[in-house]
Amino acid sequence: MAFDRAAGYTNLVNGNFTPQIFSQKVLKFFRRASVVEDITNTDYAGEIENFGDTVKIIKEPAISVSAYNRGTTVNTQDLVDDQITLTVDQGSYFAFKVDDIEERQSHINFEALSTSSGAYALKKAYDNNVLGNMVSGAGIAGTGGSVSTVATLGFNTSTADLNTTDANEAADYLALCARVLDDQDVPEENRFFVAAPIFYEYLSLAGAKLIDSSVTGDASSPIRNGRVTDGLVRGFNLYKSNAFAAGDSTATDVTVTGTANEYYVLFGHMSSTCTASHIAKTEVVRDPDSFADIVRGLHVYGRKVIRPEALGVGVVSFT
Repeated sequence: MAFDRAAGYTNLVNGNFTPQIFSQKVLKFFRRASVVEDITNTDYAGEIENFGDTVKIIKEPAISVSAYNRGTTVNTQDLVDDQITLTVDQGSYFAFKVDDIEERQSHINFEALSTSSGAYALKKAYDNNVLGNMVSGAGIAGTGGSVSTVATLGFNTSTADLNTTDANEAADYLALCARVLDDQDVPEENRFFVAAPIFYEYLSLAGAKLIDSSVTGDASSPIRNGRVTDGLVRGFNLYKSNAFAAGDSTATDVTVTGTANEYYVLFGHMSSTCTASHIAKTEVVRDPDSFADIVRGLHVYGRKVIRPEALGVGVVSFT
């Protein structure tokens, strides 16, 4: 659009001396951080990639112990060969077309730009799918959970396990989650805690708690300016994810059904859930019906909660 001119001014009246410039720098979407790779077990991924779409995982037999006195007849138990099957049964894709003329005349490489955006979209869908599966498969559930309760979490009797008006309660909640994992004999190494950013906002406000070395395990608090620490808090590696959005905010995120201001939190041990990517590829093919390239990407994967007793889900809300 030409710069405005005063009434009656006729010099260079058409304004063509100010051509429009299209920047080659593109405004990109913000990228949501992915957490699934850090909180799940990928030990079986190689076996799926090499041999097929399923892996049979044999469970360790449970051995019973009986009292013994002199002369006691020893009875042997039969071993149970239970197994769990990890199946590659999930997939998502993207596909778009770039016409040869559009590609030639454009000042932007839309093929590369859109491929990058598509790869991010696949990863976001992967995170949402796996985290949602973990929420529904957790064996430790609080009052707001949808699965059977192994250990009940809760500060009160409201819908949420944590309905806080006190920032210190967020730090207390981490201690409670650690305790219920201890109750299930879950190893302390490789424990994780995933929550929405609002949880860590409250956690950062719990100044007295976070300064206390009994919480962080350090001589001084490793948490600064509301960010998630690189160290451990109550034995947890802390992760934040916008996949846990406020209840019913979007259809694609993992939300608490029917409640607008509540959020899921997920905690447990890395061994609780296994994931395996079977196919992750992007390819370019010619469109048979026009002079254009079709760019498409595919992600096929499997996920399964194999140790529900080492995975917990809760519901928190903030006032």
